[in-house]
Amino acid sequence: MKYNRVHLEAIGYELAPVVVSTAELESRIAPVYQALNMSPGQLELLTGISERRWWEPGYPVSQGAAAAAKKALAAADYSASDVDVLIYAGVCREQYEPATACAVAHELKINPDAAIFDLSNACLGVLNGIVEVANRIELGQARAGLVVSAETAREINENVIDQMIRSKSVEFFRESIATLTGGSGAVAVLVVGEEFSREKRRKLLGGVTQNAPEYHSLCRWGVKSLMPTAVSAVERVFGHQAKSLVQRGIDLGQKGIDLGLRHVMVPFMETHAGEVLKYGVDVGLRTWKKFLTKFAWQNDHLDKVICHQVGAGHQAAMLKAFGIPAEKNFSTFEFLGNMGTVSLPLTAALAEEREFLKPGDTVGFLGIGSGLNCLMLGIEW
Repeated sequence: MKYNRVHLEAIGYELAPVVVSTAELESRIAPVYQALNMSPGQLELLTGISERRWWEPGYPVSQGAAAAAKKALAAADYSASDVDVLIYAGVCREQYEPATACAVAHELKINPDAAIFDLSNACLGVLNGIVEVANRIELGQARAGLVVSAETAREINENVIDQMIRSKSVEFFRESIATLTGGSGAVAVLVVGEEFSREKRRKLLGGVTQNAPEYHSLCRWGVKSLMPTAVSAVERVFGHQAKSLVQRGIDLGQKGIDLGLRHVMVPFMETHAGEVLKYGVDVGLRTWKKFLTKFAWQNDHLDKVICHQVGAGHQAAMLKAFGIPAEKNFSTFEFLGNMGTVSLPLTAALAEEREFLKPGDTVGFLGIGSGLNCLMLGIEW
């Protein structure tokens, strides 16, 4: 894909207010460390993350996305009535139906003629949204679009900590390390056509995408039935007969077992981190080579890169595989953690604020997400 008249006019962001240190999380899983004979400090050592942020309990993700959108519009001196398409691209959504984008649009008082919808593709959602708006601009279907997202890590972290303490399993600890890297935040990217761009900066040149869907099960986040856990707990109390009793719907009343648990869904996240890293680097390198070929670039043509923010090991492996010097990369995972779809664009916004990204820089957005999918975009900053 190549573009001739698309600009990233502004990036707005909202940082979640509650700072949660890795040391604080480790203090909460101290019983796990004791049971497994592990010393404190393992989590930061393995991930390179010293802190992350959470929203206050019950904070709606649409509110965070709308706050970021208002900042993007204000920075570009645009009105919500100028927006022809609004895409909510977060992994975290408020319900299955309607689209979370509708709640954001209501808060912004968006143009009534605008297309409003959700788009979901793991950590690539915002980059996919940028491409979607860019395509509409090139086709003359839109003049300006907002791609917004907000992610929340509090709920899944609270859940996995409880499970860790209950299981005290080294296997579950390994599967849950990636979950504990999660952070919360919100971002909004205003994408406009050249004739409507005031600054004529951050020109989107194009990009490439590659996939490896055979690895789609390596990193999963969703909801699952509480029933297997309930059955296990009942078995411990009543013995092996309990499983058949529960499955047949027979009330075990005296212990207060609520058979309605079969309908209760709980959040879960599991990641096979080693395999995600190995195959993620493979598909990333394949995408990187096609990215350079697409624009007839060499490695040194890119002045700066912004990668998805997973953790120290993942980032070091990616940069090494691509042959990118560390000084060309800007990272935020150390103090913001992995905010999913929000991480890459919010990191770019901070990099610009701190004058790491400067006018005239050729910048690569190097995105990768569970699935596995990889999308890389080139921007003339």
